[in-house]
Amino acid sequence: MWIVFGGIALISTFVNLYMYKVGKNYKLVMAIGLSFTALTLCSEYTLLSGWVKVNDWTALLDVVPYMETTLWILTIISIVLNITPILLELKNKE
Repeated sequence: MWIVFGGIALISTFVNLYMYKVGKNYKLVMAIGLSFTALTLCSEYTLLSGWVKVNDWTALLDVVPYMETTLWILTIISIVLNITPILLELKNKE
């Protein structure tokens, strides 16, 4: 499920940037992008929680050290890309 949520977050982030570029209202798409980023993180946490419940320590040892860094980096990138239009609007008003 986290792949679906992540894909939607990625697509909506680029739609957000496109809508800003063409001058349309982008704020709803921005909210969708950030919301699906959060849902991706929750879904990944649920996956890891399931592995803990069934004592699948091998899967945890294989995935968690790398996914932690990846999720942090992708979340920060998503936040920055989604708020870029707001920051550009603030810069243009000055």
